[in-house]
Amino acid sequence: MARAQHITGTAERLARNDQKVVLGAVAFVVLLSGLYTVLGVGMDMTAVEMTRMARPIGEPMAMGAGAPWTLGYAVLIFLMWWVMMIAMMTPSAAPVLLLFTAIKKAGSAPGKAPLLSMLFLSGYLFAWAFFSAIATALQWWLETTGLSNGPMMSLSSRALGGAVLLAAGAYQFTPYKHACLTHCRMPVQFLTAHKRTGLDGAILIGAHHGTYCLGCCWALMLLLFAGGIMNLYWIAGLALFVLAEKTFPHPRLFASAAGALLLAAGSYVLITAF
Repeated sequence: MARAQHITGTAERLARNDQKVVLGAVAFVVLLSGLYTVLGVGMDMTAVEMTRMARPIGEPMAMGAGAPWTLGYAVLIFLMWWVMMIAMMTPSAAPVLLLFTAIKKAGSAPGKAPLLSMLFLSGYLFAWAFFSAIATALQWWLETTGLSNGPMMSLSSRALGGAVLLAAGAYQFTPYKHACLTHCRMPVQFLTAHKRTGLDGAILIGAHHGTYCLGCCWALMLLLFAGGIMNLYWIAGLALFVLAEKTFPHPRLFASAAGALLLAAGSYVLITAF
């Protein structure tokens, strides 16, 4: 009897502090994924070692061949990408996740709010699993064609690195970028327009929001190929930029300014490549 009362009391305390529970879970997920990324689990070198050895865009170190691409290695690279995306993108999803939690707490089943929020986050991260699968295939192709330095996981062509910077900069000015960014920055409107109920509904709406986030940030994430996929400076810089882009005022001006800087950097890298 006392045990049952203790369990019930714990459940009630968790329900009253659901937003703290959700934030704690998010922080735990980010911490674990961050450690996985920094330690380079399964890689020949840690991210810290790769960052120390990093060279300017398109100027990799002369090293031996990378690991051969097998199905097992492809799965490892996919996990590296997905966990890295989890560490980078989860913090920027916190505002909509907390709002979703508050809405569910005010609904007919407030006790399920933390569970529904975690399912929402799972759906959001599934969208980035899709991106990670594409990034893995692209990395495989780049390495097998000699356009990427396998051991350092960076582009071996300075011209190609400049082209990636130009493409990411140009995308900052497109209507698709601004449309997706608007959805990411306005969680109230998004959740109002895309109401779903139940456990599967939480996953689907999370995946829907993740799709908008993917549409907003996919070109920025491809910059990791230029700077080095496991370069911690690029990882941290892009994560902070994405968070700022979704929270700072004047989003169009912010996105356009970043696009202009990327275009300038890409032009410089491309010109100096020849």
